[in-house]
Amino acid sequence: MTVTHTQLANAIRALSMDAVQEANSGHPGMPLGMADVATVLFTKYLKYNPQDPEWFDRDRFVLSAGHGSMLIYSLLHLTGYARPTMDEIKHFRQLGSPCAGHPENFLLPGVEATTGPLGQGLAMAVGMAIAERHLNARFGDELVDHRTWVIAGDGCLMEGINHEAIGLAGHLQLGRLITFWDDNAITIDGGTDLSTSEDIPARYAAAGWHVTSCDGHDPDAVRFAIEEALADPRPSLIACKTVIGFGAPNKQGTSATHGSPLGEDEVAAARKELGWDAAPFVIPPEIGEAWQEAGTRCGEAYEEWTARLEDHAENAEFKRRMAGDLPDGDAMRTYLESLAADPPKVATRKASEMALTAINKALPDTIGGSADLTGSNNTKTGATEPLTRDNYGGRYIYYGVREFGMAAAMNGMALHGGVIPYGGTFLIFSDYCRPAIRLSALQRVRAIYVMTHDSIGLGEDGPTHQPIEQLAGLRAMPNLDVYRPCDAIETAECWALSLKRKDGPSLLALTRQGLPPMRTDVDENRCAKGAYRLRAAENDRRVVLLATGSEVHLAAEIAEKLESKGVGADVVSMPCWERFEAQDDAYKADILGTGENVLRVSIEAGATFGWERYTGVDGLNFGIDRFGGSAPADKLFEYFGLTEAAITPQILSALKN
Repeated sequence: MTVTHTQLANAIRALSMDAVQEANSGHPGMPLGMADVATVLFTKYLKYNPQDPEWFDRDRFVLSAGHGSMLIYSLLHLTGYARPTMDEIKHFRQLGSPCAGHPENFLLPGVEATTGPLGQGLAMAVGMAIAERHLNARFGDELVDHRTWVIAGDGCLMEGINHEAIGLAGHLQLGRLITFWDDNAITIDGGTDLSTSEDIPARYAAAGWHVTSCDGHDPDAVRFAIEEALADPRPSLIACKTVIGFGAPNKQGTSATHGSPLGEDEVAAARKELGWDAAPFVIPPEIGEAWQEAGTRCGEAYEEWTARLEDHAENAEFKRRMAGDLPDGDAMRTYLESLAADPPKVATRKASEMALTAINKALPDTIGGSADLTGSNNTKTGATEPLTRDNYGGRYIYYGVREFGMAAAMNGMALHGGVIPYGGTFLIFSDYCRPAIRLSALQRVRAIYVMTHDSIGLGEDGPTHQPIEQLAGLRAMPNLDVYRPCDAIETAECWALSLKRKDGPSLLALTRQGLPPMRTDVDENRCAKGAYRLRAAENDRRVVLLATGSEVHLAAEIAEKLESKGVGADVVSMPCWERFEAQDDAYKADILGTGENVLRVSIEAGATFGWERYTGVDGLNFGIDRFGGSAPADKLFEYFGLTEAAITPQILSALKN
């Protein structure tokens, strides 16, 4: 028998409502409403291979409306991916099942991005589209020629990041990006008219997008809209007018289907309405076979691409970049040796630029950028050309004042593969980036955040721009390596560690003010252990001074003063808590002096919160637990008591007591 489009779409609807009902938790409305659009996409247009989910030239599909996760789980299962199995779908939202409440890229091949925080999926898709165009400029149509498709809901389009993302995409004319808007006019609270009256198509058009619309339940209309989008050089928004919860006769079109199971009676009524007679979690054989056949649709294109890759002159380089491996050689070693020979006194933001000059020359994978702070972040090196709509081969993106959009696009680039993104802003504006940094950590992607102006040391810009609690908050985030280097050598070492790390993001907190060199030895990457003894006590050790960044040289001054009074003091530079925590107990005990009668003292120009884990309840913590002030940096350090003259007497007093 001939299987119809409606039967294929209803298979998605049946699996979605069955899984949500079984879990008694989930969002059935969107999968039921967008099943027709998804069926057209996966059976007619999307380039993919369930037998090789990592095929590099596959199209990327991002379910930005991640709450409707049963849509992607159904599609993966039906088209022949090894997972999720039907048993895993039956355990939707349960412990151990890869079918989590929202799609997680690290649980299932075929899920391109972790989505759920609305708007970020679309913003990551922008990054994927940037990476595709950049790699196409480098390797040509023979190896890189694919599209990025997105399904987004009303919530995705309301979130502020949507504005940032679509502005960037329109400006760069990312014509390989096509977004389906599930235009069902419903949010959890009710109709969208409760909260918005904006003209969304006009907003997208104003941002430089091609915009069209269709009946999202008419497959011919959906195909016509897709063809129109494919023919336009701009990124496209297809407004798909749909009914949320389509097929549930008593609840469709209402917020009742958005975030709650339909209920057994409504599921039964929907089966009748849709003409679906199969038992729960059963796909009739002929419908299952038709879906499996759709999953093999791109087999010939896959084989042809594989053959082209094997015969390509740059086969090895392409495979290296897609694997995320660094090239042979150690340009950083040569650079570090030059630093050791002539240690500079520079701000670590400048030291970062110096390191990047060596990195970008030796590593073609990097794509840098800044959120309108290029000259302050020092993220653009002299030989780096801008990436523009006229030159996708460039390696520097002017993101504009779009910190959140930049960070999300970096995630998309990293997820796409073949590039290593880094982007800059002030450390205080990590607050604007934070939701995307969290997804960097959760998705385990190599994105590198260059955050300058890391303390009150930025001076006159005052409290609004001076980070206080940001380092503590970022260190609390799992799987994020936070580095605060103290000089040019540590900065280079932290860059090397960030680039080598494949399984998560890194953040470099860098100074505006110049810092003296603290080291000349470069035989090993001492930052790799997170903390190390920079200077050992000369007298009997009674104090361990723990410091980061610009306060390391202050700790050295304090140690010198203490030694002059017969008090032995170690100076420990602690650029990365996360790496220090990964060391064995013996190393940590040696560095901290655990079990010895020593006073541990932390010094950092930020919140003291968290330092007690290293200093103990009897230690001293010098920092700033209030907002900053507007004044030259040296005046602020004096005012907040972060000077040798202010700290040394307090240490001596504590030792006497």
